[in-house]
Amino acid sequence: MQSTEIGSRPSTAVVSLALAADVVLVVVFAAFGRSAHGESLAGLPLTAWPFLVGLLVGWAASRAWRRPLSVLPTGLLLWLSTVAIGVGLRAVTGQGTHWSFVIVALIVTAVFLMGYRLIASGIARFRKR
Repeated sequence: MQSTEIGSRPSTAVVSLALAADVVLVVVFAAFGRSAHGESLAGLPLTAWPFLVGLLVGWAASRAWRRPLSVLPTGLLLWLSTVAIGVGLRAVTGQGTHWSFVIVALIVTAVFLMGYRLIASGIARFRKR
């Protein structure tokens, strides 16, 4: 688990696992979406790439490697960049961006990208007791 002390750095393993978890969760989000619309997983890369770009931009912009398990600001920034950039890229590449899709994307990615961070924070607090 990541230390919460000021000036402490998370281990490379924690950073790697957080990045891997984020990527997997974004791909799962895209897979759920394709499945919900009866589409095959063959097109999964086409569906996932805009959101993965948004996620990676978020990792760089927020310097997520410094506090990869924090909900605020890391989780919030990753969530917002993933959806904003993902939806934006879908729009400019002619993929669907209906308002209902945007709402579902906001909800699911919030639960995914911030949910496990909330759980990790709770576990860290519990262990400190």
